[in-house]
This record gives sequence, C-alpha cells and structure tokens, in this order.
Amino acid sequence: MPTALPLPLSTPNRNLVRLTIVRGITWTGFLLAIIVGIELLAFDLPVTAVVSVVIAMGILNIVTWWRLGRPKAVNHFEYLAHLLADIAGLTLLFYFSGGSTNPFITYYLVPVTIAAATLPWRHAWIIAACSMAGYTYLMFFYHPIPQLGHINSDGPLSLHVLGMWLNFGLSAGLVTFFIYKMAHALRNRDKALSRTREAALRNEQVLAVATQAAGTAHELGTPLSTMAVLLNEMHQDAPNGSPLKQDLAILRQQVDVCKSRLQHLVTTADRRRMAEPEILDAELWLAAVVQRWLVIRPDVSHFFDVAEKRGRPWLAVDATLDQALTNLLNNAADANPEHIAIRLDWQDESVVIDIRDHGPGIAMSIADQLGDTFISTKSKGMGIGLFLTHATINRFGGGVSLYNHPEGGTLTEVTLPLCSAPDK
Repeated sequence: MPTALPLPLSTPNRNLVRLTIVRGITWTGFLLAIIVGIELLAFDLPVTAVVSVVIAMGILNIVTWWRLGRPKAVNHFEYLAHLLADIAGLTLLFYFSGGSTNPFITYYLVPVTIAAATLPWRHAWIIAACSMAGYTYLMFFYHPIPQLGHINSDGPLSLHVLGMWLNFGLSAGLVTFFIYKMAHALRNRDKALSRTREAALRNEQVLAVATQAAGTAHELGTPLSTMAVLLNEMHQDAPNGSPLKQDLAILRQQVDVCKSRLQHLVTTADRRRMAEPEILDAELWLAAVVQRWLVIRPDVSHFFDVAEKRGRPWLAVDATLDQALTNLLNNAADANPEHIAIRLDWQDESVVIDIRDHGPGIAMSIADQLGDTFISTKSKGMGIGLFLTHATINRFGGGVSLYNHPEGGTLTEVTLPLCSAPDK
C-alpha cells in the first residue's frame, strides 16, 4: 500500500510553519537570557518552574513539527490554539521572572501582530484580549525580581509600570486593527488578481475557439451545399410514399438548418459583437429557443414549466446566449432524450432556468472542472461546448451549476440577472 502524501501547504499550514520557527528562536533566546540572569546577574528565580516552562514550550514545538508532517490541513482554530498556547507560556514565564517589571513584557505584541496579519477578525481580537488580560494579571501577581524593580514606586503600582501597561493596550489595539485591515486588503487584491488572470486565460481560450470556428464555418459551406443538391436528387428519385423519401426529407431539413445557422453566424457575428443585448420576456425567449432546438432534435420528448408568479421576468439576451442554452439542452438530450424537464423561475434579482435529464449523471471526479477546462461528460466529447456555455453565461453576469439529481440524472441550473422591463 503506498503511503499517503502530505497535503500541499495551504496558507494556515505555512503560517504554522513560520510560527514554529519563531517559537523555537524566541524560547531559545529566553533560555539564554535566563542563564545570563541567574549566573551573571544573580537573579532570584524559581529555576525549576522557569526551566519547566521552557521545556514545555520546546516539547510543544517538537509536537507541532510532527503534526505538520501529517496529511491534514491546518485550520484557523488550530492556528488560534497555538497562539493562545504561546500567550499562556509567556504569561507563566513572566510570572516567575518579574511580571510587568520584566523588560521583555512587550513581547506580547508579537503574537498580537501575527494574529492580526493571519487570522480572521474575531480571532485576532481574541488574541489581543488574551494578551491584554495576561499583561494586566502580571501587574498585580508575579514573583518579584529585585534587580528589575522600578524607582519612585510609592504605591503598589509605579507610574512607569502603569505607563507601560497603557502603552501596550494602545499598541495592541492599533496593531490588531491596522495590521488586520492591511492584510485583509492584500488578500482581497490577490483574489482580484487571481480572478483577472483566470478571466484573461478564459478569454484567450474563447478567442482561439472562435477563430477556429470562423474558419470551420467558412469551410463547411461547400460540403453542405453539395449535400443539399444530392439530397434533392435522391428525394426526387425515391418512390412516393416510401420510408426512404421521408428520411431524405428529414435529412434535407437538417442540412438546411445547418446552412441557415452558418449563414446566420457569418452575417451577424460583427453586428452582434458591437450591438447591445436585447431586453426580452424570459418566458417567450426561452420558449423560442426550445422550439428551435426541437427542430434540430426531433427525437426529444420534453416538458416545459413556468413558475406561477406575479409579474414578468425580463432578460438581456443575444445570439450567443441562445447558443449557450442550446448547448445545455443538447447535453441533456445526449444523456437521455426522454422526459427532459425544463423549468423557468425567477427571484427578486435573478432568473433561474433548470434543465433536468434522466441520464447517468456526472462523475464526481470531473464535476468541479466542468466548464473551466475542455472536459466533457461524453465519451467522445471535447468539452468545448460546455466551456463556451460557461464563458457566455458568465459574460452576462450569470452562472451555470451541474448537480446529480437525487432521483437520477443531471440537473443543470442556469442563473441570469433579472432586468427591468423595457420602456415602451
């Protein structure tokens, strides 16, 4: 049995790796400072307790390195738990080494800054609040170190210690707020850049397909004309009333449909590219698309249903959207031409078109990739039609989702933005 490979390093995984490195460096430095304090400065420290805290944090680091080698992704809650463990360790160490009088007390700002830069808003404030609570506790309860005491301490709290506490509270609040906002802005920018790159790549693929389609449309004109002439001659020579004559008539009708669609493509491509989409009644438009599709697919049986709601749904459409929906209908018919259900519904801001077939459904291994790349659900398909359908509907501000229906088959859901009725 091959061993499972570790999961790729996601952002929380990488952050935990960095946190583990920082923790190792920090606590090694604390250990050296403790040794210097005891041996050279004669600090009165509870050595056993202090060393126990350092060893505990070292064990935590070792366990963390082991955990990072496991094939399981780190989530934000686990990362938050590690930062809370760091705050607990710092609090214990400072408790045994002078509390708020320890000059390293402001190290609390390090986990606060890390949390603000890497964790969600609520988690970042949890770390800031816990750090502030630990600092406040250490102002009143700690093992005193005479060498770290402050002068001019007439009361239980010196002005110096109180000023350090106020400065820490202000710094922690500002760091949490501004660092989080900056990190959030950077993450949003990265997401926007990623979407832009994906859109540019998709447009390049669409342009390549469109260029090939234009050349192919030009080349298909001659063979279709030849087929039309031969079919006319064969139709005339066939005996009247014979099944062959009927089949030839249907075949000639299909050839005429292909020729008209190619001619429509050639004559309207430039005009459609520059013109604004038309605002049409969604029910009438969908019914017309279905009727044109039935001419191409006479073997299909279907059911067309419209939701019973007040008002009328309106859509911005053009020839490319007609073709996109036809592609989806053809996919449903290729899966199973029997009992295809088409339903039109609409909400306050969107129109939903459902197409349900009774075919074999979608393989889960390719479900997430359909429409993003040239992947097809058909054994001999290339996936170009579904890719162009996704690109077209996305251009109109909508989306396409494919689901395996609980009762079998595939449910294709097309969502398009609802438009206002045109001015009369």
